[in-house]
Amino acid sequence: MRLQQILSTLAAGALALGMAATAQADQLADIKAKGKIVAATEMHFAPFDILEDGQYKGICRDLFDEVAKELGVEVEYLDLPWSSVLPGLEAGKFDIVNAPVTITAERVKRYSFTLPMGNATVALAKRAGDDSIMKPEDIAGKAAGSQKGSAQLEQLKAFAETLSAPVDIREYVNIDEALADLAAGRIQAVANSMPLMGYAAVQRPETFALVTPPFGDPKFFAWVARPGDESASLIAAINEAIVKMHKDGRLTAINEKWLGTAPELPMEMPAVE
Repeated sequence: MRLQQILSTLAAGALALGMAATAQADQLADIKAKGKIVAATEMHFAPFDILEDGQYKGICRDLFDEVAKELGVEVEYLDLPWSSVLPGLEAGKFDIVNAPVTITAERVKRYSFTLPMGNATVALAKRAGDDSIMKPEDIAGKAAGSQKGSAQLEQLKAFAETLSAPVDIREYVNIDEALADLAAGRIQAVANSMPLMGYAAVQRPETFALVTPPFGDPKFFAWVARPGDESASLIAAINEAIVKMHKDGRLTAINEKWLGTAPELPMEMPAVE
């Protein structure tokens, strides 16, 4: 009798684990059943994420709207401070992060990435007319800022260690604040993705200029979901949509709309170290 009870308990436990695994592995089916996917970002990262007059727009909004059409669902967008976006994903507060997240080896261990949807190679913006910075190495001995918690900040720190004089590196809640300090002369440069810095220079040429060439290894932006089997079906469906947008020209058109050009993006996951 006791053996039967033990076997029954083990069978019930195995069934429960199997049901939990099935539920975790079918996130896409759950989203489609609801007819809605909840996506979070920080809407202060132009040209990818912009909040203007209460309206969300930008590259990520346009691209993810197209992805949602391919999935056949509506999107609920959340605007959160960047420092709480990835922790919120881990806590299960939303389905996906549609912010442009830099693909790094450390993050690949913690999250499930989609295919790249943007170029994340780091570049500097300076004040227009500042001839003291003509190449990235010229920030030696100067003050430079970047966004707290970003991969670009870490690359700026690593780059600064190779220079002839220390860099006064300042961390900001968002890039808008960093650019405001640059415009006011409180810092001499801002480091972030090349598209972001180029967009700032194009929008305000009287205030900002892009420093070329970029520095560091080529990097890419992608969207992220929770790791493992839980998000596998969702990531696969989003990747299918991204590949379709590569082929039918939508991805190129959206990038050209915001940047005036379209970066070359791989249709497979890039290797990371």
